[in-house]
Amino acid sequence: MAQAGNTNESNISARVAVVAAGVVSPLGVGLTETLQSLRNARDCVSPVTRFSVAQCRCKTAGQVPDNRLLAGQDEGRRSRRLHRSSHMMIHALKEVLTQEPHFKPELTIIGTTSGGMSYGERYYRSLRQSEDLRHAPTWIANYPAQKPVIDAQEIFGISAPCQVIANACASGTNAIGHAFECVRSGRYQRVLAGGYDALSEMVFVGFDSLQASTPDKCRPFDRHRTGMVLGEGAAILALENFAAAQERGAPVLAEIIGYGISTDNFHITQPNPSGIGPQQAMEGALQSAQVSAKEVDYINAHGTATVFNDAAEGKAISKLFNGVPVSSTKSMMGHSLGAAGAVEAVFCLLALQHQFLPSNINFTASDDDFDLNIVANEARPAVLHAVLSNSFGFGGTNASILMRSFKE
Repeated sequence: MAQAGNTNESNISARVAVVAAGVVSPLGVGLTETLQSLRNARDCVSPVTRFSVAQCRCKTAGQVPDNRLLAGQDEGRRSRRLHRSSHMMIHALKEVLTQEPHFKPELTIIGTTSGGMSYGERYYRSLRQSEDLRHAPTWIANYPAQKPVIDAQEIFGISAPCQVIANACASGTNAIGHAFECVRSGRYQRVLAGGYDALSEMVFVGFDSLQASTPDKCRPFDRHRTGMVLGEGAAILALENFAAAQERGAPVLAEIIGYGISTDNFHITQPNPSGIGPQQAMEGALQSAQVSAKEVDYINAHGTATVFNDAAEGKAISKLFNGVPVSSTKSMMGHSLGAAGAVEAVFCLLALQHQFLPSNINFTASDDDFDLNIVANEARPAVLHAVLSNSFGFGGTNASILMRSFKE
């Protein structure tokens, strides 16, 4: 039986505005490139180049090119020592502060799963193989999960306390949801929230060994789906008390209005096949926002393209929502793990701002086990007022956030 958690409505008073956002993913560096990729339904999954995949079934992933990460950044010695995760976080935070240079966060909440895992790999391999350990201090220093967050904040002179949430693939959505509740409760006025994860050989091989990754295309919710592909990225949202944002004349890009969480307690890697976990997370988000399922215009699904996860989520969506358009943008860029919820929240923000439905590419045939209105293969225009974003992870961790458009 799933255990659900929701905000105590009696203590809620503040509205929560999104006043800026930054994103780095295989779809592009920045909001403009990302929007173009979403509108064009670009397939940004490509052959893995960062490490050897000769012994793996899966040979592809969603990757951010190194030259794009390093472009425009300090070429000094310190910059060369930073992990790719740090460079992604720096790009995302720079975009946020370019939009809102006067945003002064009181708290930063970031979700991730891997930290600087690839540097950890190098260190332990070097120990085992008695190799040169000259670079060990750099590897160790970049390993902790909070390091990329601290690096990004230091670059821009931000000293806000940092909280890191590592809750499997729900981490990014948990971070945004937690930040939403911090502002909504009145405890904070301004919070940075998001997530990051960089492609790691150990994680890649681990998913491949579980046979969760596919040698084929990533086909979420398709009858012929055969598994996921991994991705990477980072995204940050600037959340602010709505009244305070309006008072200082900040642009309100959208509002976050609801957050729901649940835990399956079913299996370490598989969801409860009934879909009860995703169902309770989505119900919690609706209850938190005090809206009905009929008021949701689009669902950005977790949609990993694995047989069991898509089935559980598909059943839950079918039960709660009647014909709402659904897509998994992981079909275009892969699953960026702890970053996924944050990156996909930015996709939802862009969908609200530009009034379109991101697509679920590589879709060929509907699954008879659930009834979904899939936005198949092409983006399409739509009138959107409220959108739901789902993130579900190993251990039965489930999280959903609701976002609403805002117009003066």
